[in-house]
Amino acid sequence: MKNILVCIPTYNEKDNIRQIIEAVLKQGQDIEVLIIDDNSPDGTGDIVKSMEKTDNRIHLLRRTGKLGLGTAYIDGFKYGLTMPQIGYLMEMDADFSHNPDYIKQFREEVKNADMVIGSRYINGISIVNWPISRLLLSYFASKYVRWITGLPVKDPTSGFKCFRREVLQLLNLDKIKSNGYCFQIEMNFYIWRAGFKIKETPIIFIERQMGASKMSKRIVLEAIWGVWHLFFKKILGTDKNIIKRDPR
Repeated sequence: MKNILVCIPTYNEKDNIRQIIEAVLKQGQDIEVLIIDDNSPDGTGDIVKSMEKTDNRIHLLRRTGKLGLGTAYIDGFKYGLTMPQIGYLMEMDADFSHNPDYIKQFREEVKNADMVIGSRYINGISIVNWPISRLLLSYFASKYVRWITGLPVKDPTSGFKCFRREVLQLLNLDKIKSNGYCFQIEMNFYIWRAGFKIKETPIIFIERQMGASKMSKRIVLEAIWGVWHLFFKKILGTDKNIIKRDPR
């Protein structure tokens, strides 16, 4: 099995960054970390740069400013696809809401799937420390996405995932335009429509203890309207344009 590259976007995560990198790397010698930092003014990128000098499994991709979550992952995936030793790419948050201990679980699950999603809703609701308003918003948003698009995923906005390298190679990543939660939905939708095998694996999501949430009204609105964009692409058959060639 080739190495796994864990892609972690950051913006002002100096309180978490050293600990999350160390926790991820502890999951095995086949694990590498790519931090995609949006020029954090708090010095997050500088901390990663110093760590990168002492461990060749740590990589830093600096960007010019706060360009958004979706583009951070796209840039991270493109970076990872240039690394011949990488066979799998993961995405996760820097704030420990995604427990690095689950990486071993993803490693096993992806042996029999093309993409594995860490699901908060596969076994009921597995979220800790969210206010009831945000919990209800997320839960019913997931149902809304499934109803509009037909996507057979219980947690379509989860940002904890593992992809086979070949899946990302077959997608035209430049055509993915969403940035917030809708980015996760859009990636799931195109991968599903391409006929790849998707597996959900249960996780417990724990709200961040340090730093500030990146949630905004704009992100929510993008997701609400973005699913209709995907719906019409599905109806018109234009969603297949994102696939470079038939994966099967």
